[in-house]
Amino acid sequence: MVRELMHDPLFLARKSTEATPEDLDTARDLLDTLNAHRATCVGMAANMIGVTKRIIVFDDNGTPTLMLNPRIVKQSEPYETEEGCLSLLGGPRKTTRYRKIKVEYQTRDFKTRLKTYTGWTAQIIQHEIDHCNGILI
Repeated sequence: MVRELMHDPLFLARKSTEATPEDLDTARDLLDTLNAHRATCVGMAANMIGVTKRIIVFDDNGTPTLMLNPRIVKQSEPYETEEGCLSLLGGPRKTTRYRKIKVEYQTRDFKTRLKTYTGWTAQIIQHEIDHCNGILI
């Protein structure tokens, strides 16, 4: 189900809690909501639809990808960039990102995985994990 986007910066600044199997409906809604905004959005975190759980979805080179409880465990090659966000009003904001990250996360069936991402996909993931951590750009 496509959900309404959250724009309250106080809500978005809350840290998210661990996702559990009971949160899989939220994960499906988040994927549906990302697909509905595909023309203007490449990633979303659950708090963007009003749920403070560590769930993100993103476009991984054309494939919608879900991560439960993602954490960056390694990062390298910092750079400065500007990013916008569907949940935050106003134009792009400056931020520091890393060209290469290693992420530990859980799949839909809660199996733990470790994967390295680079470039644009790494930037998207960092933005969404910031949402989970209550960090607004």
